[in-house]
Amino acid sequence: MIALFLFTFKHVETAVGKLFLLFAILPILEITLLIHVGELIGGWNTVAIVIVTAFLGAHLVRQQGLNTLLTAQQKMQQGAMPGQEMAEGLLLVIAGVMLVTPGFITDIFGIILCLPLTRPLIAKALLKGLVVKVVQSGSVNGNFGQSQADFQAKSQQDPQDGEIIEGEYETKDESIKQGLRKPD
Repeated sequence: MIALFLFTFKHVETAVGKLFLLFAILPILEITLLIHVGELIGGWNTVAIVIVTAFLGAHLVRQQGLNTLLTAQQKMQQGAMPGQEMAEGLLLVIAGVMLVTPGFITDIFGIILCLPLTRPLIAKALLKGLVVKVVQSGSVNGNFGQSQADFQAKSQQDPQDGEIIEGEYETKDESIKQGLRKPD
């Protein structure tokens, strides 16, 4: 059954199609596994394991989330961007949802995302993938493709040499209008 899932998952091209397969097939796999485990150890024992993993998972996510939040705050106080911590926070949210969702497969993935050994590695890979996608897609004005030297050269140009954009503006906030004086 898992081989069929992986084969089908590889041949779906769109992200929406992959998500559909994930949400359609994952519950079937979870129910199948819960039934098999229930047959082996009993239904109530299986339910107890699912409930205990949900509570332990919630506790673990809370603990790791607070640690990640403290690290992010320390980085921001030092003036650094906490990108790694933001990615880890996102992974902890996903882990929390997976750990609270009944089932053994989601619990395994939730624990993998929650562990302090694996989470930073997954977050780095996630950030690396996001940076590559942003750079490849470019921006509206094309600045993502510029080299550092091109950017510095353009930012050091004399304003008289560059384009000057003239225009008019209108203040719509009444409190600002009343505070303005006409020049003498």
